[in-house]
Amino acid sequence: MSVLRTYIRFADNVNEKVGLATAWLTTLMVGVVCLDVILRELFKKSYVGLSELAWHLFALVFLLGAGYTLKHGRHVRVDIFYSRFSERNRRLVDLIGTVLFLLPFSVLVIVVSWGFVMHSFQMGETSPDPGGLPWRWLLKAAIPAGFVLLLIQGLAEAFRALIGLRGETLSSEEAV
Repeated sequence: MSVLRTYIRFADNVNEKVGLATAWLTTLMVGVVCLDVILRELFKKSYVGLSELAWHLFALVFLLGAGYTLKHGRHVRVDIFYSRFSERNRRLVDLIGTVLFLLPFSVLVIVVSWGFVMHSFQMGETSPDPGGLPWRWLLKAAIPAGFVLLLIQGLAEAFRALIGLRGETLSSEEAV
């Protein structure tokens, strides 16, 4: 089980660091949106690239923050039932849900989106709008990257549930 515990620490550390960096992207996104609104409303200037940057940052926050959100137990679940379950049943639901749904779906998205990213890269895709942002493939690359982070954390959560189901105690660091 020490291998599982080592993996849990690794995944938690990776997603914690990425999540904290992603939080700064949120701050940047707010600044970009504020600048866009000020330029548009006060100076009657509109820049397509600025508007695109705002939604690109939103996409990065959403995709790269998914593993961090899972690590901290903030993903959507039917809490009306889950909160009433015993600790053992919660771990069982976490393990089964992760193994049957989260992990296969994450792998599917990674595999399918990789071709999407490569096609965009090979054709040198840019924004279709005049004044839009270049390197559209870079934004699209956040799709498999985000799901890799989610997969890494999902596997850690499955291991965490498995350790708990075996009746072993988790350290405070592992029990997040």
